[in-house]
Amino acid sequence: MKKLSIRKRLICLGFILVGLVAFTLSGCLGKGGSGNKVKDMEFSVTPDTDIPQELKDIISQKQQSPFKLTYSDDQNLYIVVGYGQQPSGGFSIAVNDLYLTDNSIVLKTELIGPGKGEVTATDASYPFIVIKTEMSELPVVFQ
Repeated sequence: MKKLSIRKRLICLGFILVGLVAFTLSGCLGKGGSGNKVKDMEFSVTPDTDIPQELKDIISQKQQSPFKLTYSDDQNLYIVVGYGQQPSGGFSIAVNDLYLTDNSIVLKTELIGPGKGEVTATDASYPFIVIKTEMSELPVVFQ
């Protein structure tokens, strides 16, 4: 009789665990949204002279290694991608996409190296890009 009671308890516990796992997974999927593009976002590439000083300081501290960050002031959201130390000059960064989904902002960038035969500086460089867009509290997904 005692064995039957333990068996029932284990079966009940198993159903509860399966239910909790299913509930947790469905909650994650429900909150994630579709992830599909809702609209393209307007942006501008911010020249060095227009980067807020506090953001310049953060970039200079992080530029040795690849980094991704966001920074906001009262009016704008700045999205920054740095590719760390590169062996020479001549690198550029392309913004392939910046768009809004139901629950995030998605940014796709690409580091473009110097072309073959292009004359570049021989000193190391630290390419980064600062993108300025409309203020948003949504998280940024870097791709």
